[in-house]
Amino acid sequence: MDKTHKLQLSKEEMKHYGYQVIDTIVDHFDTEHDKKPVAYASREEMDSLFNIEVPEKATNYQEVLDFVVQKVLPNSNIVSHPKSYSFVPGPSNYVSVMADTLATGFNIFSGGWAASPAAAELEIVTMQWLLKLFKFPVKKGGGIFTSGGSMANLTALVTARRQCCGDDFSKAVIYMSDQAHSSNIKAIRVLGFKKEQVRIIPTDIEFKLAINKLKNAIAKDRLEGLQPFCILASAGTTNTGTVDPLHEIAKICKTEKLWFHIDGAYGGASILSKKGSQLLKGIEKADSLTINPHKWLYQPYEMGCLLVRNHKWLSQTFTEKPEYLRDIEGNTSEINFYDHGIQLTRRFRALKFYMSMKTFGLDAFKKAVSYSIDLTEEVESYLRKSPDWEVISPATLAVINFRYNPIGKSYSEKKLDHINQKISKQVVDSREALLVTTVLQHQIVLRMCLINPRTTINDVKDTLHLCESFAREITF
Repeated sequence: MDKTHKLQLSKEEMKHYGYQVIDTIVDHFDTEHDKKPVAYASREEMDSLFNIEVPEKATNYQEVLDFVVQKVLPNSNIVSHPKSYSFVPGPSNYVSVMADTLATGFNIFSGGWAASPAAAELEIVTMQWLLKLFKFPVKKGGGIFTSGGSMANLTALVTARRQCCGDDFSKAVIYMSDQAHSSNIKAIRVLGFKKEQVRIIPTDIEFKLAINKLKNAIAKDRLEGLQPFCILASAGTTNTGTVDPLHEIAKICKTEKLWFHIDGAYGGASILSKKGSQLLKGIEKADSLTINPHKWLYQPYEMGCLLVRNHKWLSQTFTEKPEYLRDIEGNTSEINFYDHGIQLTRRFRALKFYMSMKTFGLDAFKKAVSYSIDLTEEVESYLRKSPDWEVISPATLAVINFRYNPIGKSYSEKKLDHINQKISKQVVDSREALLVTTVLQHQIVLRMCLINPRTTINDVKDTLHLCESFAREITF
C-alpha cells in the first residue's frame, strides 16, 4: 500500500538527507569568505527557474535537495559574508543555527507553559539575562522574544497606548526623530493613529533628536488640548549609529509623565562593550526597550526582543481567555508567553540564544562587539588619511558614512552624488561586496555597517580600493 500520504521518509533516508543538509551548512560557514556576497537576478530569471505548477506527484528527495542547493541558496545574498556591509548584516553563528534546527525538528510550541515548560522556562531565564544586562528590574520586569525589531516595536507601542491612553487615543500624540526607524512609523499606522498624531522632531548636526524642539512640540500640543503620551528614542539609528540623548529624554518623560520607548534594535547590544555602554547611558530609564538579537548578538533570523520595566503591562495588554485555553492556564509563575504579545503560536526562539550564550560565554560576545566598534574607528582613521575619501558621519557604534571626494578635484555636489551612486552600483554589480548608499545632509554617501566579527580591516581596504578603481573609470 502506498504510504506517501504519511509524509515520511525511512530512517535511513532521513539520516542520509540530514547529513547532506548539515554538510552543506558546515561547508557554507567554512568557505563563506571565498564566495561572492551578492546575488543578482531578475524576476524573469527567477521565474524561469522556479515558477512551476504545484507538483501533483512525488519527486525523489535527493533531486529536490540538489536543486535547492544548486539553484536556491546561490541566489540569495550572504548577509553573514565579511564584505556584506549594507543595511544591518546578519553574522549569525553555527551553534544557534543548530539550535534552530533542533527547535524546528522537534516542532516545539513556545506559546504556553503547558505545551513546553522547558521552552517557557528558557525564555524566562534568557529574558532575565537581558534584563540584568540593561539594568532593568529583574523581579518586576519582563519581556518577550519576537520575530524581529518591527514586531517588538509594534508590541511596545500597543502596550504604551493601552497603559497610557486606555481605549480612547483620539488625542494621543507620539514623538520621534527624523532618524527613527521606519518600522515605528509602520507600527503607528497599524495601530490606527492618524498622521497628525505623530510628531517628527528634527535632529541636530550630529543626527540626535533635538531636545529643545522636542520640549517645544510637547508644550504646544498640551496648550492645544492634545495628549502627549510617548517619546520614542533611538539607541543606534540605522543610518548613522547615533544614540539620542537618552538621559535628557528620560527626564522629560518623568516630568511630563510620558511613556519612554527606546528602539535599540540596532545599537542596544553595544552595551556589551565599554564604548557602547558609555553611549547608551540612560537606556535603563526606558519603560520599554527593543533589541534585536539577530543583529548584533549574532543570532539567525528571526529573533527580536522587547523588554519592559513591569511584566504586568504586557499581560494587561495582551491576555485573552478563550474557552479552548481555560485548562492550561497554570499558576502565575508559569508564564504563558501568548499572554505577553500578539502571537499565540510561537516558535522556540529562546533556545538558540541560550545555547550560543552557554557555548561561547558572554565574554566572547563582549569581545566580538568591541572588535566591531574598534574596527570601524580604524576604518575612519584610514579614510581620513586618504586624499580620496571624505567622512560624512564618523564611526558610531560600528556604522560609518563617507563619500568619494578627492582632494584637488572640483566636482559639483550633483556630480559627487552621481559618482558615489555609480560606485555603489558598480561594486554591487561586481558582486564583490554589498555596499549601498544612503542620504545624509542632502548628500548621497556610502555607508558601512561593520558588526560582523569576521570582517577584517583588509576586507574593508580591498573594497575601498575596488571603489577607487571604479571611481577613476567614471565619466560624465
